[in-house]
Amino acid sequence: MLATLILWGHALAALLFGALGLWALRSDGAAMPRIPLIAALAMTALWALAVAGIGENDLMTQIAGAARTLAWFGFMVALYRSGAIERPPAAIGTVFGVVAVVILMAATLDVLTSAASDLPRPVLDAALLLKMLATVAALLLVQGQHSALAPRQSHAVRPVILALGAMWLVDINLLAVAWLVERWPLQLVAVRGFALALIAMAIAAGLQHRGERPVEMSRTVIYQTLTLVAVGVYVALLAAATSALAAIGGPNARLLQTAFVFGSTAAILTLVSSSWLRAWIKVKLAKHFFRHRYDYRAEWMRFTETLGEPDGAASLDERIVKALADLTDSPAGVLLLPQGNGLTVGAGWNVARADLPAAYGESWQLDRVDPGHVIELDTGEGADAVPPSIRAWDQAWVVVPLPHQQRLAGAIVLARPPVPRALDWEDFDLLKAAGRQVASHIAEERAQEALAEAERFDEFNRRFAFIMHDIKNLVSQLTLVARNAERHADNPEFRADMVATLQDSSGRMNDLLARLSQHHRARTDPPVAMPLAPLLRRLARSREASHPIEVVSKGDPIAIADPARLETLLGHLVQNAIDASEPDARVTLGIVELGDAVAIDVIDRGCGMSPAFIREKLFRPFVSSKPGGFGIGAFEARKLTEEMGGRLDVSSAEGRGSRFRVTLRAARADTNALGNAA
Repeated sequence: MLATLILWGHALAALLFGALGLWALRSDGAAMPRIPLIAALAMTALWALAVAGIGENDLMTQIAGAARTLAWFGFMVALYRSGAIERPPAAIGTVFGVVAVVILMAATLDVLTSAASDLPRPVLDAALLLKMLATVAALLLVQGQHSALAPRQSHAVRPVILALGAMWLVDINLLAVAWLVERWPLQLVAVRGFALALIAMAIAAGLQHRGERPVEMSRTVIYQTLTLVAVGVYVALLAAATSALAAIGGPNARLLQTAFVFGSTAAILTLVSSSWLRAWIKVKLAKHFFRHRYDYRAEWMRFTETLGEPDGAASLDERIVKALADLTDSPAGVLLLPQGNGLTVGAGWNVARADLPAAYGESWQLDRVDPGHVIELDTGEGADAVPPSIRAWDQAWVVVPLPHQQRLAGAIVLARPPVPRALDWEDFDLLKAAGRQVASHIAEERAQEALAEAERFDEFNRRFAFIMHDIKNLVSQLTLVARNAERHADNPEFRADMVATLQDSSGRMNDLLARLSQHHRARTDPPVAMPLAPLLRRLARSREASHPIEVVSKGDPIAIADPARLETLLGHLVQNAIDASEPDARVTLGIVELGDAVAIDVIDRGCGMSPAFIREKLFRPFVSSKPGGFGIGAFEARKLTEEMGGRLDVSSAEGRGSRFRVTLRAARADTNALGNAA
């Protein structure tokens, strides 16, 4: 099984490297030296083919492997000469020469080993150590070239350099395991073939782009790769240590091995769980492996996700502090918000208010804060302007202003990260941009709060305007009753109507007061089937003491409506009709059946309205043609009609009067409908 994997893996690698060599031969790869690259690809293909065909330990395979390494060294030297690498060291030629001599010495020992099979073990170990030394030197040279890549050519050359590093990284792991276990690890040899195939694909990516677009491995991939390498090294060291314990432990070897495995695993887990160690590793990797400290895309996505997604019961202010602290690995932070002419403590993240100095909440004068300047409290410019209460907090590290539209929306004080470091230009730029984004979120939340408060006031004002209109109608009705009482006080029927009117008005006023309460909610009862004629007669009786009203109805039509809403809107229309009519001009309430609908007409013979007024002003709130009118009745009547699924139409002629028609869905006058109405 292993022999098959070794064969097919290295054969695939040979095929891919050979194809890359032909591709490089036929294409013009201006970003890299062409001939050295073709030679290196060809030697790698021949070496992989030799491993697949005649075996790893054959002399020709060993010579091909040495030739492969020398060919890639030649390619690296050519990169220096082509200008793809900036500022080559003065003694770089000597370094390559020394490493080449080491490779030739290892190849010589391989030849001697092949010629004489009875060579002592130290000679074999020397050959392995020389190859390991050459591979480690190759990795160091690769790292140096990667750090000194010229910007104009880095997009094409970097994948090839990284691929070389990966190839020699595979080799050093294989050689280290072979030296530790004193035999050639066939499992790793089988894996190496497929790893070389992946490396060939990475080289192909660099050859394809030719510097036109950036090709970079993501930080996640690099972190995971380094993690796998670290795990591999740990496993190799663990295997070597357990083998040594087996050799020297005697009868207690098994106990010693078990204790060592559990102890080393516990030590590794303890180290990995250390926040300080993780922060230190992150800083070192960002400093030595990447051109920029931050992966801006990943950081910004995490930043916006923290701001936009509530985390449990965390408020927006707490999420703001956390989002900004995560950018610099700060363990805690405090948000300062404007109050009066200064800044005072708002929300905190991972810090209790009791842990802050007592004077921390003192005002910080806004005129001493530069909205565009991030202050590093240890060495930064402007730190002397920070109040002593902030500097007294032993964790205080950075103050990030939050500017919004030339004003300061607040500031955030970040705590020191686990690994202390000085801020650089990337930190300042990122914190400035994040501060502006955070300020916009704070301003948006404050605007939403102000809008919600304004909406509550608007709802109260709208409700109050409707109620004032209803009160005006009640006052008008009571005024007419009082005026007629002087002439008809001795009439028993008038007194009975007057008492009924007063009772109805009192009940409606109490209802209006309840509607004005902030705890009152609009009715949401669904419409029901209800007879219309009794409602119209009741409305006519309640106003006949002040104005003549007649009801015209054929039969007893039933409509789908909300009784309370329908009575309110008809009350508005009837009162408007009375106001528009002469004192002795009769107002007519009529019911018309229209098949699937029922219409209620409110007809007056007053002054009427022009088509322009009906079209542009009648249903607009606070617009009225009557002196002292509120302009609410028609607007609320149409709104209530639409809430019941109906329609309000109006027809009018100046000098002849008006007709308001409320059209509702009809209901059958059967037992079920009447039962629902009840």
